[in-house]
Amino acid sequence: MPTLHFTPAVPVRQTASSRRPIRAAVLGAIAAAVLAGCASLGDSRPTQVVTQPEQLATAVSLPAEHGQWPSVDWIDQFQDPQLHALVQEAIAGSPNLQAALARVQASRALAEASRSALFPQVDFTASLQRQRFSETELYEGTPRAGTWQNLSRLQAGLSYDLDFWGRNRAALEAALSDDRAAQAESQASRLLLTTAVARNYARLAALYAQRDVAERAIAQRNDLTALSRQRLSAGLDTQVETTQASATVAAARTQLQRVDEEIALARNQLAALLGKGPDRGLAIERPTLLAQPTPQLPDNLAINLIGRRPDLVAARWRVEATSHDIEVARAEFLPNISLTAAIGLASLDPSNLLLGASRTLGFGPALRLPVFEGGRLRANLKGRHAQYDLAVANYNQTLVDALRETADTVTSIRSVDQQIGTQREALALAERAYELATTRYKAGLGTQLTVLNAESNVLEQRRQATDLQARRLDLQMALMKALGGGYQDGGTASAATRGKAAQAS
Repeated sequence: MPTLHFTPAVPVRQTASSRRPIRAAVLGAIAAAVLAGCASLGDSRPTQVVTQPEQLATAVSLPAEHGQWPSVDWIDQFQDPQLHALVQEAIAGSPNLQAALARVQASRALAEASRSALFPQVDFTASLQRQRFSETELYEGTPRAGTWQNLSRLQAGLSYDLDFWGRNRAALEAALSDDRAAQAESQASRLLLTTAVARNYARLAALYAQRDVAERAIAQRNDLTALSRQRLSAGLDTQVETTQASATVAAARTQLQRVDEEIALARNQLAALLGKGPDRGLAIERPTLLAQPTPQLPDNLAINLIGRRPDLVAARWRVEATSHDIEVARAEFLPNISLTAAIGLASLDPSNLLLGASRTLGFGPALRLPVFEGGRLRANLKGRHAQYDLAVANYNQTLVDALRETADTVTSIRSVDQQIGTQREALALAERAYELATTRYKAGLGTQLTVLNAESNVLEQRRQATDLQARRLDLQMALMKALGGGYQDGGTASAATRGKAAQAS
C-alpha cells in the first residue's frame, strides 16, 4: 500500500524568482491530489435516520397536565432524613459511580489530546554519535574516508498540519461529543444509583409494614386461641378447635420470620448500594417515608424528554460523535499538507558545535497523498457509516423505550390509585365480617371455622393494602427516574449535524 509523499526543501536564502517554480509545482500537486482523492470514496452510505419525538404518538398516553419536571433533590419530597443521608453516602462510596466518573476523565483526556492536533508541534533533540565513515561512499577520496568521527547535533523542530479539509477539527468535535456522552452516561449511572437506593429503601419500608401485619395476625390469633381454651373449659369446644387455633399462631409466627429474613436481605442490598459491607445495613433504621399525591405530567413531555433523560442525551451525543467520525474518514482520502521547520547546530567536531558556522536551518511544506491503500480507506469509511447507523438505531430504541417506560409507569400509578380505593372498601367489609363472626363465636352461635375464614380474609386484605401502598411509592420513584430525575442537558446536539452524515454522498 504505497503512499505518495511530496516534501520540497526550501533553501534559506532562496530568491522570490527561484521559489516560483516550486510554488507552482506544489499547487499543481495539490490540485492533482484533490482530484485523485475525491474519485475513490466508494458508494457506502448511512441508512438510518434519527427519529424525532413528534413522530411517535404520545398525546393520549402522556397527556399534558401542566405538571412540573422532577427537581434534582426529588428524594427530599419524601421527607425522610435517613433516605437523604443514604443517597449521599451512595454517591460518595459506590464503585459503579466512581467507575463512571473515571470514564468521564478518560474521555476528557482524549478530547484534550485531539485538540492538540490543531496547534503547531515543537520538539527539541540532542544527539552525540560515534560513527565510522565509509571509504567508498560520501566521503570517498577525502581525509575523513575510513575514519571514526563524533557527530553532534542540537536541533529544534516545528511542524504544523494546515488541516485544509477539517480532519483534525472533525476529530476534535467527535472527541468532544464522546466526552459529553460520557458525562451524560455518568449522570445516568448516578440517577440509576439514587433511584435504586430510594426504591430499595421503599421496599424496606414495605417489609416493615408487612411485619406489622404479621405481628397483628399473631396477636389476633393468640386472642382466638385464648377464646378457644375458654370455650373448651366451658365444654363448648373440643381439643380439636383449641389445637387448630394454636396451629394458626405458629403459622403466623412463620410468616413473621419470613418477613424478618427479607428485611435482613433488604438491609444487605442497601449496604451494597452504598459501597459498604453488610454490617452497614444493620444500622439502617425503620424508614419514615411519607406518601405523595398523584403527580401531574409536564407539558410537551415527549419533546422535552430528550433533554431531560441522561441516557437519551448520551445516545444523542454518540450519534453526534459518529457523524464527525465520518467526516474524519472522508478527509483521509484527501491530501494532508503540513509545514515543517528546523533550526539547530551540527558538527563533526563537538568542540565546534556552538560556533555560528555549525548552524543549520531548513523549512518547507510537506504533502501526503494516499494513492493506493488496498481498500483500507474505503473499508474504514464504510465502517464509520455502520457505526453511525448503530448509534442512530441505539438512540431511536432508547427514545422508544423511554416513552414506553414513562407511559407504563403513569398507567400503573393511575391503576394503583383506583385499586387502593377499591381495596379500602374490601378491607372495611372484611374487618366487619370478622367482627360479626367473632361475636357469634363468643355467643356460641358460630363455628371456629367461620372465624378462621373471616380472619384469613382480613389478613389477606391487610397484606394487599400494604402491597398496594408500597407499589404506589415505588412507582412514584420509578416515575422520577423515567422523567430524568431533575437532569438537564447542558449542551445541544443539533438535528442538522446529526442528519448531515445521512445526507452525505
